[in-house]
Amino acid sequence: MTDLAAAYRGIRVRVRELVLEHEAEWDTVVPAAPEWTVHDVLAHLGGITADIVAGNLDGVGTDPWTARQVAARRGRDTLELLAEWDECAVPVESMIDSFGPASGQLLFDACAHEHDIRGALRCPGARESDAVVVGFDWLADHVGSARTSVGVGALEIEHEAGLATCGDGTPTARLRITRFEFTRAVSGRRSREQVEAYEWDGDARPDLLVLSRFIPRLNALVE
Repeated sequence: MTDLAAAYRGIRVRVRELVLEHEAEWDTVVPAAPEWTVHDVLAHLGGITADIVAGNLDGVGTDPWTARQVAARRGRDTLELLAEWDECAVPVESMIDSFGPASGQLLFDACAHEHDIRGALRCPGARESDAVVVGFDWLADHVGSARTSVGVGALEIEHEAGLATCGDGTPTARLRITRFEFTRAVSGRRSREQVEAYEWDGDARPDLLVLSRFIPRLNALVE
């Protein structure tokens, strides 16, 4: 099993165990994605792998593609969703290295939703998992590209395991942050005020920290 496959499987195993321990809360609204419940997030996670296996990739990664996954499974039992995810994830994990750049997005998306579910169930954890580490690297590349595209120089990120540089050229800013918190911010799980309040030095441009496909939250979220 490759590092990517192992990291993805780790997410799946942790989420399964967590969800089964909180059966009474499957209909809990997810604060990080308030239009969804825990059940809906599981429908999305399993639906992605099912669509990959079935070749249903028209509009892959878009909101309508995701919405179809959730809508099609809204009436299914949560245990069925977990079983579908387990079944379809096995072939996906075996070929994840062949997805190219999309492999990083697949892993990051699952990692983000693991922590969305943890927030809904008030069960923080796995914040230094291999999935967080890989997700951080993938997101850091995208943040670097955003800074390079507007010519503001590279960003140094001082995190719990060392120093990373995002973007080309001489670093013009530094951010002190954990890799977990970085992944939450970049994916729109933090408000503008929260992002601006991080430990920044130099030409910060906190607006460039959030990926363009996401919108910062209106209200603060700490999970």
